[in-house]
Amino acid sequence: MIIGGVLNSVGNVVKDITSVNKSSTTITGSVVLVKKNVLDLTSVASTVADGVFELLGSGVTLQLVSAENPDPANGDGGKLGKLEALEYWNLTFTPPLAGGDSLYKVTFEWDEELGVPGAIILRNNHAVEFFLKTISLEDVPGAGRLHFVCNSWVYPDRQYKVPRVFFANKTYLPHEMPAALRKYREQELMALRGDGTGELKQGDRVYDYALYNDLGDPDKGAQLARPVLGGSTQYPYPRRGRTGRPPSRTDPNTESRLFVLNVLNIYVPRDEQFGHLKLSDFIVYNLKGLVNQIIPLLKAFVNFTPNEFDSFKDVDNLYFNGIPLPTDLINQLGSNIPLEMMQEFFRTDGQQLLKYPVPKVIDDRNNPVAWRTDEEFGREMIAGLNPLLICLLTEFPPASKLDPEVYINQHSSITKEDIEYNLDGLTVEEALSSKRLFILDHHDTLMPYLGKINDNTEAKTYASRTILFLRGDGTLKPVAIELSLPKPEGDKIGAVNKVYTPAEHGVEGWIWQLAKAFVTVNDSGHHQLVSHWLNTHAVLEPFVIATNRQLSVVHPIYKLLHPHFRDTMTINALARELLINADGIIETTFCPGKYSLEMSSVIYKSWNFLEQALPNDLKKRGIVDGDINSLEDLDRLLIKDYPYAVDGLKIWFAIEKWVRDYCSFYYKTDEMVQQDPELQSWWKELREVGHGDKKNEPWWPKMQNREDLIQSCSTIIWCASALHAAVNYGQYAYGGYFPNRPTLSRRFMPEKGTPEYPELENNPEKVFFRTMSSQLQSLTVITVLETLSNHASDEAYLGERFPDWTTDAVPLAASEAFNKRLAEIEGEILSMNLDKKLKNRVGPVNIPYNLLHPTGEPGISNKGIPNSISI
Repeated sequence: MIIGGVLNSVGNVVKDITSVNKSSTTITGSVVLVKKNVLDLTSVASTVADGVFELLGSGVTLQLVSAENPDPANGDGGKLGKLEALEYWNLTFTPPLAGGDSLYKVTFEWDEELGVPGAIILRNNHAVEFFLKTISLEDVPGAGRLHFVCNSWVYPDRQYKVPRVFFANKTYLPHEMPAALRKYREQELMALRGDGTGELKQGDRVYDYALYNDLGDPDKGAQLARPVLGGSTQYPYPRRGRTGRPPSRTDPNTESRLFVLNVLNIYVPRDEQFGHLKLSDFIVYNLKGLVNQIIPLLKAFVNFTPNEFDSFKDVDNLYFNGIPLPTDLINQLGSNIPLEMMQEFFRTDGQQLLKYPVPKVIDDRNNPVAWRTDEEFGREMIAGLNPLLICLLTEFPPASKLDPEVYINQHSSITKEDIEYNLDGLTVEEALSSKRLFILDHHDTLMPYLGKINDNTEAKTYASRTILFLRGDGTLKPVAIELSLPKPEGDKIGAVNKVYTPAEHGVEGWIWQLAKAFVTVNDSGHHQLVSHWLNTHAVLEPFVIATNRQLSVVHPIYKLLHPHFRDTMTINALARELLINADGIIETTFCPGKYSLEMSSVIYKSWNFLEQALPNDLKKRGIVDGDINSLEDLDRLLIKDYPYAVDGLKIWFAIEKWVRDYCSFYYKTDEMVQQDPELQSWWKELREVGHGDKKNEPWWPKMQNREDLIQSCSTIIWCASALHAAVNYGQYAYGGYFPNRPTLSRRFMPEKGTPEYPELENNPEKVFFRTMSSQLQSLTVITVLETLSNHASDEAYLGERFPDWTTDAVPLAASEAFNKRLAEIEGEILSMNLDKKLKNRVGPVNIPYNLLHPTGEPGISNKGIPNSISI
């Protein structure tokens, strides 16, 4: 049946090819593509079909489309050239190309009626897909060389309602598009939008929206049910990519989930999936293996051991010496897990050890406990994993903004007497007026969920406030930590507060260390769920979807933004299946537990697109005295040695200048922005659908002038590149040593008069590890962070673009200037990291701040800004 249908198609194609008259004028073309591995051919029929097509010379056909001469018989689309077949599918030209690329030739017949071609219709008559990279035409009359950047998977033609079309690498605003090509521009966008129905399958090219209704798994029990995020005032959320999977059996509002073994088959548009060479393919393999095999084996390992770490020496052995694996477990490993994965996760060598790479935070053996110092605790708030939360303290004691109709007595209990002795001779009033007091506030975000977390999850934790003092040498000194628990007061929720102040020795010193650890637990959860997941991954996905649905590939803003969307939908889809799902890795290892994503939804209520721009973010947090409109305003930073802010502003203004130069070339006036139908549809859909729960917010740019466009595109690029790099690629360096960044607390602070207090006096390290994450939770977090901190071997760093991405000289020059500025910033970062006066650049742990160093290296390099959220 299949072969019969294929032969009928072959007959039609051959009839088309042989029915035309040959002429003497020809155009030579070259095509670069990557074949799907022959091992992926899943049936004899597909192999036979490919052979038949090649025998008849019609396996892949191409057809030129005129950019100059419309044809009424073609619906006023461009006049079509004759169908020509790709030559010698089974023989590629030498020399061989890198990365599995294959080079083919094609010869087109051409006549004057066709004119200069502006597009190519390509049909794949094989049984399987291939990845099409480029098509080049040589010596085109009236045009010379034409180049088509494709970078797309092309599936068998029978899977498409309309054949695939690829445009020359020219850039056109909608009104500038040659009339002969407009039909194809519109058809492409319609194909990418789909019709909003049905389950989407691999090979579909549809970009569409859905609610976050795929996190829960109620069919496996009520304990795995999760609220739908998005589409309500209670749980607003950005939209995700639609898969169209059927609802679960138990809850019609929840989408059914895939079997974990099939997780690689989750739908995302094929061109959004990881490239065939990308290290992230291995990362996907590892994530799948982590859930299916590694975590069960970690559980087995924990069962062979005392089930807890007892001392810092026990933990250090994971990195410096290794922990011997029991023989029985080795036998289990050998029979249940591939050798490559076993070596990756368990570092089995001749000694059979569980051993991890040494995180940077403990790599300095001259000062192995530097991570415990107060200076490092403060430094990581401006140069660590989550440098986005610290704010200027403007009133003392700190006040709560929780709804007074629900909450009472939520203001801080920290007094002047608690901190004034530690302000280097200043009074609290003087420190406030001189803008030297800062706060890391995890009170209002946690308090509404604290009762649920402590009652319904393994966690036992507090809401927290941390007050810091800016010292004369530019470092931040924590002067008080307040830990709070909810307390019913009538029909409202009050708080019980306990204030802790710095101590270095004895039991009080260990209580201070535990207080800092409770703060870090809160910060770790906020970092992973909000700073990282929500504010980069989740909020950017609607931009990816809207851009592909509303902006043609030849639109200048599509060309500007497209490199910054690479792989984002894929990593987000994997996260929903393996990391942030019900009972997934985040819920089982981070403090909010099953309320994790629900809490991020509540925090999304205060998300503001304009505040994602770094200058606006710093102003909102009171970190700058006035506005920052250029690098000349860096002196307005209240914390002069704030590595994230200093490096970030350099990157921000470089991005903004590049975007300004680029957009100003295509949009000469504000009216051109207003009159661009694709741009206006893009922005409207972005606000009203992609971020539909916030569509009525007054802060959205109106997209009525060039400045709106420039600032919006700069913010999108910043979030996709530098912001994500700052909160992602240092995860193993700081969090890979979990005592420095515990993600969960299991017991409350030891209090005098309780059994835990004498234990704290006798064995404080044991109390620390009984209070924080368990051995299994810690090992799981280490393994995940190691995987997610990797740079891909084919990583595209900020400023890098495909060759021949445009033919316009001014944007090419602006791109070159952008890259030159990024190279200068690299030199400036290196110089600052060597400046001994800047104590926050390296800190007690001796980690240079390189998270915003533009280029990086494969693996865990702790530096580099990829173009996109690719992991």
